[in-house]
Amino acid sequence: MLKNKSRKLVALLTAVGCGTITTPAAIANTPQPISGSVNTMLLAQASILNTIPGEISTNSSAFSTLLTAVTTAGLGGALSGSGPFTVFAPTNEAFAKLPSGTVQSLLQPQNRAQLTRILTYHVVPGRISTIGLAPGQTITVRTLQGSNLTVRVIAPSQVTVNNIPVEIADIPASNGVIHAIGGVLLP
Repeated sequence: MLKNKSRKLVALLTAVGCGTITTPAAIANTPQPISGSVNTMLLAQASILNTIPGEISTNSSAFSTLLTAVTTAGLGGALSGSGPFTVFAPTNEAFAKLPSGTVQSLLQPQNRAQLTRILTYHVVPGRISTIGLAPGQTITVRTLQGSNLTVRVIAPSQVTVNNIPVEIADIPASNGVIHAIGGVLLP
């Protein structure tokens, strides 16, 4: 198991250096790069997987805004549960695309319910991996918020959720999987 995690780490390190991110399927000799430009290195720990909040915290240089939002909404404990959960995690760059002042407003105590609704719209019960999804395939998944998301596989290297690109797919966590996305999903 440690050897497999080490291979994932090497694949992710190699991919970050060349501008594309390779999903774990590529490690099994099936290349499936996920294109996108995340300027920061996102890596799951090679030796022990953390829960979803732990992995987000480990990769805080890319997910610091999400980490602050999860903490403010009080969702860290729920996302540390046994799950499994799939989190479509907006990067800091994704949050920066929102209109000026939006994030600061959502982090205010009086807006906690709205923040919680938005964050739970990014979480799906179960483990949804890009491995095994075929080009042209579309799946609809129900979020913890109660609404549906549409996941489309356009090509082996191009996956979207509600038309927002998945920049890094299949970041493993002990209680699920994280997919870094290039925008914030709004219910």
